[in-house]
Amino acid sequence: MDFRWLSIGQARPGDGERVSEAIVVFGGWAVGADVFDHLTGPYDILFASDYRDLNEDLPDLSAYDRISLVAWSFGVACYAHWQQGRADPFDRKIATNGTLTPVNRATGIPPLTLSKTIETLSPDAYQLFLARVFNSRQPPREIDVVARRDELRAIEARGDAPDTAFDRVWISTADKIFPPANQLRAWRDAEIRQIAAPHAPFAAFASWQEILS
Repeated sequence: MDFRWLSIGQARPGDGERVSEAIVVFGGWAVGADVFDHLTGPYDILFASDYRDLNEDLPDLSAYDRISLVAWSFGVACYAHWQQGRADPFDRKIATNGTLTPVNRATGIPPLTLSKTIETLSPDAYQLFLARVFNSRQPPREIDVVARRDELRAIEARGDAPDTAFDRVWISTADKIFPPANQLRAWRDAEIRQIAAPHAPFAAFASWQEILS
């Protein structure tokens, strides 16, 4: 597991007031952080990726007035597994197009779909996956096939995540990775907002505040 800063120094006090907020993003599998590059706001952004293990701890965030979580896709379940046994630093939590039962025919990605993804993973298959993430063809990207296959196997082996409350759940109606109907079943008791967007919905937002509010 890896934590790295995407932006730092944005959450600065102004006019004599101490206002600082960090957002920790548990990203999706094999997509990267560039989907968030356009989002604006006075936040420092810490990005989590590579869920082959969940041993890494957060850096010291005690200087921030507020810390929020945005978990996306497999990052939702991986966050909930990671949080177990650790102090909860988050003031609010947002889940986006993922569930706590990541490999599940009714409330996650169907097991057969994940098995086929693992078995057939290749650079060409990865490009097809990206096209399904964004609902459009994407420029070629490189992938470490061995590492990302191992990551999927680790996610599958962990199974269902501990029950974790989120303040809001975003569900894309055009998600081709986590079926929207499965997400709705998984989050029956949550505060849900649906959005007409693909699995990676972030182009529909201009700012981090739109996701958090």
